[in-house]
Amino acid sequence: MASLSTEIFLGIDVGSVSTKMVALNAASLAMMDHVYLRTHGDPLGSMHAMMKRLAETFAGARVRAAATTGSGRHLAARLINAGIAKNEITTHTLAGVKMMPEARTIVEIGGQDSKIILLKNGMAVDFAMNTVCAAGTGSFLDQQSGRLGINVDEMGEMALSSDNPASISGRCTVFAETDMIHKQQIGIPTHDIVAGLCRALVRNYLGSVAKGKPILAPVVFQGGVAANKGIVREFQEQTGLEFHVSPYFGVAGAYGAALLASMVKTGQPAFQGFELLNRLHDISSFVCKQCEEACSVLRLYRDGRLISFWNDRCGRYSSGEWIDMQK
Repeated sequence: MASLSTEIFLGIDVGSVSTKMVALNAASLAMMDHVYLRTHGDPLGSMHAMMKRLAETFAGARVRAAATTGSGRHLAARLINAGIAKNEITTHTLAGVKMMPEARTIVEIGGQDSKIILLKNGMAVDFAMNTVCAAGTGSFLDQQSGRLGINVDEMGEMALSSDNPASISGRCTVFAETDMIHKQQIGIPTHDIVAGLCRALVRNYLGSVAKGKPILAPVVFQGGVAANKGIVREFQEQTGLEFHVSPYFGVAGAYGAALLASMVKTGQPAFQGFELLNRLHDISSFVCKQCEEACSVLRLYRDGRLISFWNDRCGRYSSGEWIDMQK
């Protein structure tokens, strides 16, 4: 448990599959705690769980600044009153460069999407993302491990034990699953099927995400899928490069967010994350018909009182004027 004098920088990454939190010592930027949990379609609930963990682990400590990232970053920022909400390209770049300052490429594969970031002198100069097809992401590996009757954590070691990977289509989830079912039916060993799946998913990433972009060494591998040693081996064999797995691969986005929070020295709003533990929060939405964009505007209530809007592209509501009018 932290002392009363401890100050921390906090980073939170809210994704569709998982929510991650990283706490850094404000004086040394050493990692003091990191948490990974499933979102289960309930970002408000996962944020509540994170704040409970924070309160228990760092009782009496002060959050000097906080930043959020991920698809749910705007919701998370409003829930804890964070002044910084940045996209995953920014936060994964910060995390990768912190681990390896000379890195030229970051490969990131998460629960629902994958990305490649090209670096020069520690700065992102190009990137690409795949958010359309789930083939090759963590959620797809979860599904297939369940169908094969194995733990997803075992897939990497199983793939490494294969000397004859099965031929699996990696173009999309439907083709890959159909291929795997057929291979099972004709009696191909499970470890060969898993190895073939790893090979196909890497091939799919290189063809649909990297799309001919130059993958230059050193390469840092981040995201939950980096835990799969079979995927790491396939990347190295198919590119001829060494892939350096970040020690914080599963929470890299949150780590980068915490680093980002540490860079802003003044003007940060007071942290309100612990309000989640003792006050009632609720979310509702409506479709704005003021223009053809028809934004699905989200509203956040605390103890029945409207405190925030977001997801309106023009800022008509999120500017705060509509909240002021109701006071």
